[in-house]
Amino acid sequence: MSQTDILLETGTNELEIIEFFVNEMTPSGVEIHYFGVNVAKVLEVVEAPEGLEGSEAAAHPSFLGTIPLRDLILPVVDLSVWLDMERAKDVNEPIIVTEFNGMITGFLVSGVTQIHRVNWAEVEPPNKYFTTMDTNCITGTIKIHEHFVLMLDLEQVLADLDESGQTQANLTTLVSEERYRALVADDSTSVRQLLQRNFSEANFEVSMARDGAEAWNFLERIKKAAESEDKSPLDFLDAVVSDVEMPQMDGYTLTRRIKEDPVLKVLPVVLFSSLISKSVIHKGKAVMADEQVTKPEFHGLTGKVINLIRNWDRGQG
Repeated sequence: MSQTDILLETGTNELEIIEFFVNEMTPSGVEIHYFGVNVAKVLEVVEAPEGLEGSEAAAHPSFLGTIPLRDLILPVVDLSVWLDMERAKDVNEPIIVTEFNGMITGFLVSGVTQIHRVNWAEVEPPNKYFTTMDTNCITGTIKIHEHFVLMLDLEQVLADLDESGQTQANLTTLVSEERYRALVADDSTSVRQLLQRNFSEANFEVSMARDGAEAWNFLERIKKAAESEDKSPLDFLDAVVSDVEMPQMDGYTLTRRIKEDPVLKVLPVVLFSSLISKSVIHKGKAVMADEQVTKPEFHGLTGKVINLIRNWDRGQG
């Protein structure tokens, strides 16, 4: 693959989503709910075996146990239970097999429709109703044809299923001697809260953004202030930390914009995402990210950001 191909893939603010649905039983009949997830997280779609049921002894009521999948023992989650829906059960229901956060997991749904290529600018942040849901599971909405597709935060599902609470416990004990300033962009409310707490405890002044577009607006204000005072953006900010999957503008596009800007390019940028793996790390390199960290390594993230700032050549660019 050429560098041009990589940049077209990572710098155009586009993604492919696989659309699926859950049929919910309601007093007025069956209601169809449409959801989407980034294709980059999906390995395959398989048919659920007969007799797949949950157990009262399960760690979480949505956990259906495991099934064999070639050389894997695949844990399966019933999305309808996690979403607090009564699914209208049918034959030949699919399991969407995903890989992210270093884990392979199956999610049982009612059906899969098709794959759509969309632009992150078309993905709207969830409205007030969704952001106040107990599970906080919706990261964005997009209209496809005549219906809305809700983008699911599957990381939140796994966090809820994590008996050990490892993700929540991974708060850093590393504290920087010098006070640093970081801009952190992530579309997940729960992750933003965790990152804000984590960086604050590490002696950072933290500015939070809900997506790449909001982060870019923040950076444009810094650029304007730097130019008007004849200073460097590094006099206002020490690092940018960004998720990859975000409504309006993704992390790859945000990083590319920063690194192509004649003023803002001096800022170090760290990508923090469940999508980062050996097979796709070239995408972050293509947009000139200075560091890439895989979720949920919250402790590793803070340490790497501190070391990056400490060793940063503030006179570069």
